[in-house]
Amino acid sequence: MKIRHLGIVLVIFSFVVACSTVAITGRKQLNIIPDSQMLSMSFQEYDSFIKTNKISNDKRNSDLVQKVGYKIKLAVESYFAQKKKSDQLAGFNWEFHLVESNEINAWCMPGGKVVFYTGILPICQNEEGIAVVMGHEIAHAIAEHGSERMSQGLITQLGGMALDKALETKTDETRQLWMTAFGLGAQLGVLLPFSRLHESEADHLGLVFMAMAGYDPNNAVEFWKRMSVSTSGQKPPEFLSTHPSDETRIRDLQKLIPEAMKYYKK
Repeated sequence: MKIRHLGIVLVIFSFVVACSTVAITGRKQLNIIPDSQMLSMSFQEYDSFIKTNKISNDKRNSDLVQKVGYKIKLAVESYFAQKKKSDQLAGFNWEFHLVESNEINAWCMPGGKVVFYTGILPICQNEEGIAVVMGHEIAHAIAEHGSERMSQGLITQLGGMALDKALETKTDETRQLWMTAFGLGAQLGVLLPFSRLHESEADHLGLVFMAMAGYDPNNAVEFWKRMSVSTSGQKPPEFLSTHPSDETRIRDLQKLIPEAMKYYKK
């Protein structure tokens, strides 16, 4: 019994000492994973993905993804420099790739490793649409949502085990935690509400970053209207989804645009 109580105390202690603050929103989050370990895992996974998937030969759109990514990267770096927190980007090694896939998707791993699928480009339509998606996906990495979700998993599923020990002794479980943390696995349960929270938070940060990069944040509303039409009838009800409904997302974005416009640089 005493050992069990000690374990509970250690878990609570982890919550207390491992709190960090998300940029812009100011939300407190749990993160018990050292950045060095998370970045190492991220870079390995990203390299593996790039080697096993087809990079697009569409030079025009590949260059456009690179251009937008670089501009938002500079905006992110500028924001953290202004806050005198550039050290939080230490270890980032930015990459932007366009991959051949009909899937309507894009993502950013920790450390600035970005992939766009060609399937999302028709909905983006133009450079501004790409900026909406780019800002949102980069925001996930900046807010360390993957690390937060994986930290929750280590505590709830592996009893607060350190990541290096989990990698040594719980290989399959750690791999599943990684997949869940980055939206690669479906799961109903305690983490589901946090995922919707992360999506909304990434929308918030993404608006600011795209505005700082010189893109009108009003384009986000138009993008999500197009996304709503293109994926109509393909999504589950909001309470079973890891993303806010399109109606909720658009309404929330409209509320955030006045704040984002303060950062807008034409």
